[in-house]
Amino acid sequence: MVSLFNIDFKKISVFSDEEASERKKKFELFLKTGLPNKKDENWKFSDLNFIISKNFKQITIPEDLKFDKKIQFIRDFDHNHITLINGVYKSCDIRFEEKEKVKIEGLKSFDSFTIEKGNNLYNLNRALSSGGFSLEVQKDYKCKKPIIIYNYFTSDLDNKIINNSNQIKLSQNSELTLIEYNITEKSKFIKNTFENINIGQGSLLKSITIQKTKSNGYFYKNISGIQDYSSSYQNFILSSGLKFNKIEINMNLEKENSNCYILSGLSLSKDEHQEIKTQINHFAPNCKSYQKIKNVLENDSTGVYQGKIFVKDIAQKTDAYQLSKALILDDKAEFNAKPELEIYADDVKCSHGSTSGSIDEDAIHYLMTRGIKLSIAKKLLINGFLNEIFENIPEEKIKTFLEKSIMEQVDGI
Repeated sequence: MVSLFNIDFKKISVFSDEEASERKKKFELFLKTGLPNKKDENWKFSDLNFIISKNFKQITIPEDLKFDKKIQFIRDFDHNHITLINGVYKSCDIRFEEKEKVKIEGLKSFDSFTIEKGNNLYNLNRALSSGGFSLEVQKDYKCKKPIIIYNYFTSDLDNKIINNSNQIKLSQNSELTLIEYNITEKSKFIKNTFENINIGQGSLLKSITIQKTKSNGYFYKNISGIQDYSSSYQNFILSSGLKFNKIEINMNLEKENSNCYILSGLSLSKDEHQEIKTQINHFAPNCKSYQKIKNVLENDSTGVYQGKIFVKDIAQKTDAYQLSKALILDDKAEFNAKPELEIYADDVKCSHGSTSGSIDEDAIHYLMTRGIKLSIAKKLLINGFLNEIFENIPEEKIKTFLEKSIMEQVDGI
């Protein structure tokens, strides 16, 4: 492990000797345990130590940021935007909002995050973090347009690791649609991100993750959040096209009548490995959670879903649902699912399930008898399988853009 990471701490911008010392301590803690492997129950289906060691001989951190390329912004719908270059905050433009109501700035302070114990990637992140962004929507303000995070990765990142962290806060009775749009050039790198979310009373956060094109990047993201009374969190994960991607979501429904929705539609092709791991904690009565994870798997791709619902003894009237479904198009493709329920209340409605199967040959035959080519028929069925996720996105222009993006990846673009 020591030989895999070649880190020069002099290249990390810090504010004090104390912070530099603390970073070195975190890195030493990381090295003691190393990257997670299948001995850890949380990583039994995605042995990160094996995957990284197989694909990287040595890992360093990026050099000082020098970027003068113009990013091509989405023109399909009006939006505000934040620009991150290699994980570092560069700029923002909130032209459609009241600027005193939305606060956005670079996150560089050595803040602590509340995460699950034993996550050694947190120590790595704290040791090497290069920043990220902080976003706060003020009380009673509903954003008029979405904010897109243009997450741009340059072409000189081969064998580099990016560590950053973000904080998102919605104050009471506020609303925001946030779209993370990953744009990668042809380089092989690792990204390790921790994100903290605080959703205030009566507030709504819609979060969407989408990949512009296929990528050789290896992504890990840990999202931890808390929800207040009558708040809503909706997370749409559509990040197909990454070589490796694991997203962990840990949401605490701490007050009554809060709800959490996690919906994912992924299309995975050759050598791609993606995992979604969730833990939704119902700590208060009358809360609802809904999870639906759908994967289309081709060639020797691997899809994983680990989902846990925890219901505390006082969380009566909980309504919790989770379902994972996989459409397997090749004998070499693999799908692993591990749904869990841990319930201590007696007046609840909780369910979970997982299904996987091959493409419907009768449906293929029917379409071909109507003069549709085999390749087109398969794409139509894949579209139909994934489109159920898009139906839950109410904004028509955003929905159309997301559908187009995913279908381009299905077409191999």
